[in-house]
Amino acid sequence: MSTLYLVGTPIGNLEDMTFRAVRILQEVDVIACEDTRVTGRLTHHYEIKTPLKSYHEHNKDKMTEVLVAMLREGKSVALVSDAGLPLISDPGYELVNAVRDAGLTVVTVPGPNAALTALMTSGLSSYSFLFNGFLPRKESDKHAKLEELMQQPHSILLYESPYRVKDTLTTIAKIDAERRVALARELTKRFEQVVTAPVKDLLAKIEHDIPLKGEFVIVIDGQYEAHVEQWWGDLSLNDHVNHYISEGQSSKEAIKQVAVERGLKKREVYDSFHIHD
Repeated sequence: MSTLYLVGTPIGNLEDMTFRAVRILQEVDVIACEDTRVTGRLTHHYEIKTPLKSYHEHNKDKMTEVLVAMLREGKSVALVSDAGLPLISDPGYELVNAVRDAGLTVVTVPGPNAALTALMTSGLSSYSFLFNGFLPRKESDKHAKLEELMQQPHSILLYESPYRVKDTLTTIAKIDAERRVALARELTKRFEQVVTAPVKDLLAKIEHDIPLKGEFVIVIDGQYEAHVEQWWGDLSLNDHVNHYISEGQSSKEAIKQVAVERGLKKREVYDSFHIHD
């Protein structure tokens, strides 16, 4: 029977390929992948001769039609990403929906995942977590998204490039410099590195002790009660705002900071401060 297989591939170490994944990639009629050069190295290593077809963000609409047509003809297709699990922060759900709508079969062949690998070794809570993938690139949008995420009582899993990771850590530190963060790079590879520390300490290590090489996973500790009960616990709302103003922040910045730390809406803090100021 024609089937779309969603196949997990190694995130770095080629030995993490499963026996089942190798067999499926050998048996299907075509492998759809992000970059044929990257997947070509994997298939060459395992002597897999199956043809490769490019499937990525810019051609996914056209290729979805092509792949569904192949499946209707009775052929089988494997979808892989450059590393890890397909569809996770990568295109593919559109193809899955189209295949299901056509009444055809979708089968998952699980494998490694960078975000969960980082969480496992981070030392941060793994009972409850949120995966957000890549953050917005625009600084104001990134700051707003991180403020929202960092109020959650869950570990936060993010992907980041080596070119933006320092800026992202800086933004996290603006929101909560003491928050524990794990920075993971080169996972499963020879120079794997996972460092967990308050984000202000990570910023001191970045570039020197933590090279800006390889793709990064950032794991941010959740805002649990232990984080909320901090130095400002005995301060009134207005005194809390005035503290940050005395440190040089504008009233707008101070109100935003207090709202994040207390888990309140900015409007609540704004109204309280300006009514009683």
